[in-house]
Amino acid sequence: MPRPIPAFTVREHNLVSQTLVERFGQPVPVQTIQAEIQLDLLKEDLTQCPTLTWKENVCSFVIFKTGDSRFRCQFYYTDAEQFGTDEKEFDNLGNCILKLLQLQAGHEEERRRMHRGINAVDFSQANDGEEYHGPLIV
Repeated sequence: MPRPIPAFTVREHNLVSQTLVERFGQPVPVQTIQAEIQLDLLKEDLTQCPTLTWKENVCSFVIFKTGDSRFRCQFYYTDAEQFGTDEKEFDNLGNCILKLLQLQAGHEEERRRMHRGINAVDFSQANDGEEYHGPLIV
């Protein structure tokens, strides 16, 4: 039977908390939970992993501890909008959280630009300047 994955240390938890203060400008409550994840994509087995989770605005974040100095991370907005990094696993928690927060910040900026772009469309110009008249309903 495989050895259980060790819990996050106080030092690791403090590193995450301090990094979040630097990123968001205020303390962010971080919860420690257990999550079952598939460590080996070739096996269906799920493994209990210590996990740190927090929420900022509408975005949720998770960092999974997958072994001694082994971490995975992702952020998500909904079940359908989940994002990871281009690295399967990190061997340094500092690099893991920095990459996670950088990707989410870039994604958040892209979401803002997209929403501004959608809101900036002038539909009155959609038909070469003619007014739009909806379909005739009889």
